[in-house]
Amino acid sequence: MTAPLPPPPRPPDPGGERTNLTLVTVGGPELLRADAARNRALLLDAASRLLARCGAANLTMESVAAAAGVGKGTVFRRFKDRTGLLIALLDHRETLLQAAFLSGPPPMGPDAPAAERLHAFGPALMRHERDHHELILASRTDPLRTYTVPAQRLRLSHVALLLRQAHAQGEPELLAHTLLGSVDAPLVHHLTCERGIPATRLEEGWHDLLARYGVAR
Repeated sequence: MTAPLPPPPRPPDPGGERTNLTLVTVGGPELLRADAARNRALLLDAASRLLARCGAANLTMESVAAAAGVGKGTVFRRFKDRTGLLIALLDHRETLLQAAFLSGPPPMGPDAPAAERLHAFGPALMRHERDHHELILASRTDPLRTYTVPAQRLRLSHVALLLRQAHAQGEPELLAHTLLGSVDAPLVHHLTCERGIPATRLEEGWHDLLARYGVAR
């Protein structure tokens, strides 16, 4: 008789006691040679200009190659596909947001109490998602990938850790998923643009959820 298989390893608890969270990219860490880094910056600069002029829906590997003055193969070798290009464009914006909540000043930064940081984080994240709505949606070709990219895992770890430090009532990781889901880009766009709900009401919704979890302002 075959012995039963051992249970699969559990993923690390993002709400654990570690506090040394560090910056990550949207698509994962990447170490580049100096010349490769320059080429990547050239392509991203061309893509950013096209994005501002034409929108994410019209951004193609061919158009980026033409704008940068390189062959189409160069763009494919650098980013693999259009999704990889879009994710790379998000990296810079995401890095600025991460720097603000990992090492920036209060109320989001580490010198503020956990409850204060949580209440500041939601509105800031909501503004970030609204500002980059088109780019975020265009990069989400696989819905499940949203939960596994390093940047999203960092957000989850950060919120879960603060919930634990603020002694929230409930399981920190599950609460963190609920909170982040309430300010996800497609939902925020639907509520503000399709339903006409002011962004201030959505921000109050974030504060209300935290209060229900026992994290008062």
